[in-house]
Amino acid sequence: MKNRDYIALFEFDKDTGKYGVVIPDIPGFTTVGDSYDDAVRNATEGLASHLEVMKEFGEEIPAARSFEEIRSKWKGWKEWARDVNGSLTALIPVIPAYGTTKVLVSMDIGLVARIDRISKNRSAFLSSAAEYMLANDNDKRSLRMA
Repeated sequence: MKNRDYIALFEFDKDTGKYGVVIPDIPGFTTVGDSYDDAVRNATEGLASHLEVMKEFGEEIPAARSFEEIRSKWKGWKEWARDVNGSLTALIPVIPAYGTTKVLVSMDIGLVARIDRISKNRSAFLSSAAEYMLANDNDKRSLRMA
Protein backbone atom coordinates (compact mmCIF):
# COMPACT_ATOMS: atom_id res chain seq x y z
CA MET A 1 0.00 0.00 0.00
CA LYS A 2 1.45 3.33 -1.05
CA ASN A 3 1.85 5.91 1.73
CA ARG A 4 -0.20 9.08 1.26
CA ASP A 5 -1.99 11.65 3.35
CA TYR A 6 -5.76 12.00 3.35
CA ILE A 7 -7.63 15.13 4.32
CA ALA A 8 -9.75 14.65 7.41
CA LEU A 9 -12.55 16.99 8.39
CA PHE A 10 -13.19 17.50 12.11
CA GLU A 11 -16.26 18.95 13.71
CA PHE A 12 -16.58 19.84 17.37
CA ASP A 13 -19.91 18.77 18.85
CA LYS A 14 -20.86 21.30 21.53
CA ASP A 15 -23.42 18.92 23.04
CA THR A 16 -21.02 16.03 23.64
CA GLY A 17 -17.71 17.93 23.79
CA LYS A 18 -16.23 15.47 21.30
CA TYR A 19 -14.65 15.83 17.88
CA GLY A 20 -16.20 13.86 15.03
CA VAL A 21 -14.01 12.97 12.06
CA VAL A 22 -14.78 12.07 8.47
CA ILE A 23 -12.34 11.38 5.65
CA PRO A 24 -14.29 12.24 2.48
CA ASP A 25 -12.08 10.11 0.21
CA ILE A 26 -12.74 6.94 2.25
CA PRO A 27 -16.42 5.95 2.07
CA GLY A 28 -17.82 4.86 5.42
CA PHE A 29 -14.87 6.02 7.51
CA THR A 30 -15.72 8.00 10.62
CA THR A 31 -14.29 8.21 14.10
CA VAL A 32 -14.52 10.39 17.19
CA GLY A 33 -12.22 11.69 19.91
CA ASP A 34 -12.57 13.28 23.34
CA SER A 35 -10.10 15.99 22.23
CA TYR A 36 -8.70 17.16 18.90
CA ASP A 37 -5.44 15.29 19.55
CA ASP A 38 -7.38 12.15 20.49
CA ALA A 39 -9.45 12.45 17.29
CA VAL A 40 -6.30 12.81 15.15
CA ARG A 41 -4.77 9.74 16.83
CA ASN A 42 -7.99 7.73 16.35
CA ALA A 43 -8.21 8.84 12.72
CA THR A 44 -4.61 7.81 12.04
CA GLU A 45 -5.02 4.38 13.65
CA GLY A 46 -8.50 3.82 12.24
CA LEU A 47 -7.58 4.83 8.70
CA ALA A 48 -4.78 2.27 8.53
CA SER A 49 -7.10 -0.51 9.74
CA HIS A 50 -9.94 0.59 7.46
CA LEU A 51 -7.67 0.55 4.39
CA GLU A 52 -6.31 -2.89 5.31
CA VAL A 53 -9.87 -4.27 5.45
CA MET A 54 -10.71 -2.64 2.11
CA LYS A 55 -7.58 -4.23 0.64
CA GLU A 56 -8.48 -7.67 2.08
CA PHE A 57 -11.92 -7.47 0.45
CA GLY A 58 -10.41 -6.47 -2.88
CA GLU A 59 -11.85 -2.97 -2.77
CA GLU A 60 -10.04 -0.21 -4.62
CA ILE A 61 -8.23 2.24 -2.35
CA PRO A 62 -9.31 5.73 -3.44
CA ALA A 63 -6.67 8.30 -4.30
CA ALA A 64 -6.29 11.17 -1.87
CA ARG A 65 -7.81 14.36 -3.27
CA SER A 66 -6.78 17.95 -2.70
CA PHE A 67 -8.77 20.22 -0.41
CA GLU A 68 -10.11 22.07 -3.47
CA GLU A 69 -11.30 18.81 -5.05
CA ILE A 70 -13.06 17.77 -1.84
CA ARG A 71 -14.70 21.17 -1.50
CA SER A 72 -15.99 21.13 -5.07
CA LYS A 73 -16.85 17.42 -5.53
CA TRP A 74 -17.65 15.83 -2.15
CA LYS A 75 -21.40 15.48 -1.64
CA GLY A 76 -21.19 16.16 2.10
CA TRP A 77 -19.23 19.40 1.81
CA LYS A 78 -22.12 21.84 2.22
CA GLU A 79 -23.43 20.13 5.34
CA TRP A 80 -19.97 19.93 6.90
CA ALA A 81 -19.03 23.52 6.04
CA ARG A 82 -22.24 25.00 7.51
CA ASP A 83 -20.67 25.39 10.94
CA VAL A 84 -17.26 26.77 9.99
CA ASN A 85 -16.55 28.01 13.52
CA GLY A 86 -16.41 24.48 14.95
CA SER A 87 -14.75 22.83 11.98
CA LEU A 88 -11.11 21.89 11.43
CA THR A 89 -9.08 19.98 8.86
CA ALA A 90 -5.91 17.89 9.12
CA LEU A 91 -3.79 15.65 6.94
CA ILE A 92 -3.93 12.05 8.17
CA PRO A 93 -1.03 9.86 7.03
CA VAL A 94 -1.48 6.24 6.06
CA ILE A 95 0.63 4.31 8.54
CA PRO A 96 0.48 0.54 8.08
CA ALA A 97 -1.58 -1.07 10.85
CA TYR A 98 0.78 -4.01 11.26
CA GLY A 99 3.76 -5.72 9.73
CA THR A 100 7.50 -5.43 10.19
CA THR A 101 10.38 -4.06 8.19
CA LYS A 102 14.13 -4.17 8.61
CA VAL A 103 15.88 -0.92 9.47
CA LEU A 104 19.53 -0.04 9.95
CA VAL A 105 20.19 2.05 13.04
CA SER A 106 23.39 3.51 14.47
CA MET A 107 23.67 3.67 18.24
CA ASP A 108 26.26 4.36 20.90
CA ILE A 109 28.09 1.07 21.62
CA GLY A 110 27.60 1.50 25.38
CA LEU A 111 23.85 1.89 24.89
CA VAL A 112 23.76 -1.31 22.81
CA ALA A 113 25.65 -3.14 25.58
CA ARG A 114 23.13 -1.90 28.18
CA ILE A 115 20.23 -3.10 26.01
CA ASP A 116 21.88 -6.49 25.51
CA ARG A 117 22.23 -6.95 29.28
CA ILE A 118 18.48 -6.72 29.85
CA SER A 119 16.99 -7.99 26.59
CA LYS A 120 17.51 -11.03 24.40
CA ASN A 121 15.92 -9.26 21.44
CA ARG A 122 17.18 -5.79 20.43
CA SER A 123 14.41 -5.28 17.88
CA ALA A 124 11.67 -6.04 20.39
CA PHE A 125 13.31 -3.76 22.96
CA LEU A 126 13.66 -0.85 20.53
CA SER A 127 10.11 -1.35 19.23
CA SER A 128 8.73 -1.32 22.77
CA ALA A 129 10.74 1.79 23.64
CA ALA A 130 9.54 3.57 20.49
CA GLU A 131 5.90 2.61 21.16
CA TYR A 132 6.21 3.90 24.73
CA MET A 133 7.76 7.20 23.66
CA LEU A 134 5.22 7.76 20.88
CA ALA A 135 2.31 6.99 23.20
CA ASN A 136 3.68 9.42 25.79
CA ASP A 137 4.69 12.21 23.43
CA ASN A 138 3.37 14.96 25.68
CA ASP A 139 6.89 15.66 26.96
CA LYS A 140 8.93 16.02 23.79
CA ARG A 141 11.68 17.76 25.77
CA SER A 142 12.84 14.34 26.99
CA LEU A 143 13.62 13.25 23.42
CA ARG A 144 17.05 13.93 22.02
CA MET A 145 16.94 14.53 18.30
CA ALA A 146 20.23 14.41 16.41
